[in-house]
Amino acid sequence: MPVDFHLGPTEAATRAAAASFAQHVLKPARTEYIQHAKHTDRFQATRPAYAAAVQGGLLKGQVSPARGGSGGTLVEAAIMVEECYAVEPSAALTIFATGLGLTPLNMAAGPQHQEFLTPFLSGQGSPLASLVFSEPGGVANALEKGAPGFQTTAHRDGDEWVINGEKMWATNCAGWDFGGCDLACVVCRDTTEAPDNNNSKKNSDDPKDRVMIILVTRADLDRNPAGSFEVLRHVSMPGHTSVSGPHVRYNKVRVPAKNVLCPPGQGAQVALAAFDASAVLVGAMGVGLMRAAFDAALAFGRRDSRNGAVPLLERQAFADLVSAIKMRAEACRALTWKAAHAMEHGPGDYDARRELALAAKVYCSEAAVQACHDAISAVGITAYDTSQPFAELLNNAMVLPIFDGGNVGIRRRHMQQLMQSPTYDAWAATYGPSQGNK
Repeated sequence: MPVDFHLGPTEAATRAAAASFAQHVLKPARTEYIQHAKHTDRFQATRPAYAAAVQGGLLKGQVSPARGGSGGTLVEAAIMVEECYAVEPSAALTIFATGLGLTPLNMAAGPQHQEFLTPFLSGQGSPLASLVFSEPGGVANALEKGAPGFQTTAHRDGDEWVINGEKMWATNCAGWDFGGCDLACVVCRDTTEAPDNNNSKKNSDDPKDRVMIILVTRADLDRNPAGSFEVLRHVSMPGHTSVSGPHVRYNKVRVPAKNVLCPPGQGAQVALAAFDASAVLVGAMGVGLMRAAFDAALAFGRRDSRNGAVPLLERQAFADLVSAIKMRAEACRALTWKAAHAMEHGPGDYDARRELALAAKVYCSEAAVQACHDAISAVGITAYDTSQPFAELLNNAMVLPIFDGGNVGIRRRHMQQLMQSPTYDAWAATYGPSQGNK
C-alpha cells in the first residue's frame, strides 16, 4: 500500500467542518471573552461557544461509537484540533479537555457506566467533563516504586467511597459555576484498610497497585454537604486565558460504589493510556499554533518594509526565519498524523506505537515554542505590541511542553523507559517488528 497524505472524503469533511466552526464560533468567542479582565469571567464568557459545540455534535464526536457516540479516528481528531488551534486555542481547549475527561470511559467503561455518558450524547446544554489527575505538589514522580503516591485518597465505607484531597490544573473540573463539573474522572489512591496482612496488593511498594479512578458527577457533589467540594484558588495564566483549571479540594466527598470506573490497581494504566492518546493531540495543537505564527509573520513580511526599499519578505534574514517555521509545521504535521494512525493501526506493539505519540507531544510542543519565538524575532519590536498576535501565540505555545505530562518530568522519561526495555524495537512503528523481536 503506497504512502498517501491526501485527505480522504471523511478527513476532508472533518477539516472543512472544523475550519468553519473555528472561524464562525471560536473566533467570535474570543472577541467576547477578551472584554473581561478576570480569568474566571473570561471562562464563563465562552459558554455560548461551548454550547454551540455541543449542539454541533463535537462532544458526541469525542465519545466512542461503542459507547453511543460518533467519534472518528485519531487522525480526524488531530485534524480538528489543528484547525481550531490555528484560529482560537483558548476556547477550543475547554472543548477538547472534555474529550480528555471522557477518554477513560471510552477505554474502560462497562455497561453500568453508560449513564455517566448520557449528558454528553444528548447534543444539549453545555456539560463539562474533566480528567482530574494533577495535584498541587506535582505527580511526575508519584508512580515510582517506594513513592507515597497520589495525595488524593479514597477509602471504602460500606456501599460508598469517600474522597479526600486536593487537585490542580484539571481543566473544567470546577464547572461553569465553580461548584463542580458534570463529570470528573478523579484519579486517586485507595487507602482502604487491608482485610489481612497477607494482602500483597495492599502491602505493595508500587503506588500503581493502589491507583483507582472514581467518577464524580455534579449530582454527587450536590448530594454532599456544603463545602465538600471547594475551589481554593482560580489560577490565572499568561496563555489560554479563558481556560479554567483551578486548585480544588475534595473534603469527604461520598459517592456510590457504582461510581468506580477503575478499581485499585487498574487506574494508573487507564489514566496513562488516556494521556497517550492526548499526546498526539498536543502535537496537533503545536501544528495549529505554528500555522498561525507562519501566516501572521508572512502577512507582516509582505506588507511591511520597516521603511526600507523592499518588503521584509525580500530580505533573506526574514525569509529564513519564516521558512523555518513553515518547515517545522510541515514536519510536525507529518509526525502527528503518523502517530495518530499508528496508535490505531500499528504496525508494532503498543509500546512502539506509544513512542510515536510521545515523540509527537515532545517534538511538536517544543517546535511550536521555537516557531513563535522565531516569528517574533523576524517581525521585531512590533511583535511586542499586544495588538499583534505574536505575544499571545507564544504565551499559548509555552504551556504545550509543560502540560498534559511535562516533557522533562514525564514524557521524555517515558521515552527513556521504553528505550531501556530489553525488547525495545526502535523502528517497529514504521516498518513492523524486527526479526529478533517478533
